[in-house]
Amino acid sequence: MFINNFDPVAFSLFSLEFRWYSLAYIFGILAGWVLAKRIFIKDDNLKEKFDDYITFIILGIIIGGRLGYVIFYNLDYYLVNPVEIFKIWNGGMSFHGGLLGVIVMSIWFAKKHSHNSYIYLDIVSLVAPVGIFFGRIANFINSELYGKETTLPWGVKFEKIDEIYRHPSQLYEAFFEGLLLFFILIYFYKRSSAKNPGFISGIFLIFYSTFRFLIEFLRIPDEHLGYVLFNLSMGQILCLVFFIFGSYLTLKKYDHQK
Repeated sequence: MFINNFDPVAFSLFSLEFRWYSLAYIFGILAGWVLAKRIFIKDDNLKEKFDDYITFIILGIIIGGRLGYVIFYNLDYYLVNPVEIFKIWNGGMSFHGGLLGVIVMSIWFAKKHSHNSYIYLDIVSLVAPVGIFFGRIANFINSELYGKETTLPWGVKFEKIDEIYRHPSQLYEAFFEGLLLFFILIYFYKRSSAKNPGFISGIFLIFYSTFRFLIEFLRIPDEHLGYVLFNLSMGQILCLVFFIFGSYLTLKKYDHQK
């Protein structure tokens, strides 16, 4: 068993603190950008546009992630304290909200340049697991989004939380939603059906939602929210919605390919 007493601050420069969570966002975006341009984007014109597209992606992640958390996870609080919405440094980001933000910004950017939005979304889907991996590792370091009690030998005691050994659900997600999902997407990327824009996006939604839905059974739900419906967390409910959409998209694009 392992004891987690990591400092969420990676290092300080003068009076400025650099936190692991912020660095995870930076590393994830940079790594995704490099992978996309060097491996997945073959068209030179698209490579040039991708540099501008990254700005839209960052805005989508930040704005969508924050609004998603506000709306899906703590709306009552922020209706009473609207100014707190802008205090992102206090924490509170939603992956599903960030995903919606990326989708909206991708559609906007693609329409602006008269491109198929699915081309951009497929590229983002291929590299998104890299960012997810870094993000979940940062969650582990921060002792947040931790799991339920366990007696398994790899249980972790988060000293900042309590004296209980828990599932390191953040590491489960880093492996399944990050590493494993990345290689699954690479496998499908090499298949002929992936040539149809939108297919990879659908595959991403299906597998991400499946992994996240199952792992959440081992994770403590948000304290202020608890279980929302049928002993399911808000994250699981959102996963069901995205799973249905991903399945529809994948089948539609696969049938179109045939």
